[in-house]
Amino acid sequence: MTENEFLWHRAANLVPYPTALAEMEAQARGIRDGSLPERVWLLEHPPTYTAGTSAKDSDLFNPRGYPTYPAGRGGQWTYHGPGQRVAYAMLDLTRAHGMAPARDLRAYVHTLEEWIIRTLRRFGVAGERRADRIGVWVVDPATGREEKIAAIGVRVSRWVSWHGIAINVAPDLSDFGGIVPCGISEYGVTSLAKLGKAISMDEVDAALAATWPECFGPIPGTLGGGPRAG
Repeated sequence: MTENEFLWHRAANLVPYPTALAEMEAQARGIRDGSLPERVWLLEHPPTYTAGTSAKDSDLFNPRGYPTYPAGRGGQWTYHGPGQRVAYAMLDLTRAHGMAPARDLRAYVHTLEEWIIRTLRRFGVAGERRADRIGVWVVDPATGREEKIAAIGVRVSRWVSWHGIAINVAPDLSDFGGIVPCGISEYGVTSLAKLGKAISMDEVDAALAATWPECFGPIPGTLGGGPRAG
């Protein structure tokens, strides 16, 4: 493997969470020992609740009995399900990636946020950061309420990242009622669909691919410096 290799992969079917965890962990090990390339993996999960390292049992209600799993990432409870675009980024953080200098976890998370913000901007949605809250937030023009549209959860093992981001495209938002999302009860959750944006997952994936080089830098050996879906 050379340092210029990179895999951009989109799953065709729903991926069970334990399957994704095992595959990410194997990829991270391979990146670390040089046997596997860096990878971005776009997918959707079946309805699932995942617990970060700070998750509280009291924040899980789960009236529909969905599977729950420890995620091993930072953060609290998160919902994943159909209609939500999950993008797992497995990168060697010992080297710089665009806006993110080498070995700078704070800058890496900031760059993930920027990736989401620039992706949403392509659909006329103004995503915003909040200093006291992780993720990306929007103000619903119809209600004036501030709501979360995308979550970020990162794990870094010996400077190799895994886990990543989740953008609410058109999930069943009632499923977020089975948890206190990310431990924050004061604000709601929204989606592109709730904001009146009829955007397909293919369109979201195309926007993620287009904005990736803007945030993480061009990928050598790819057409136009950007990723090719696989």
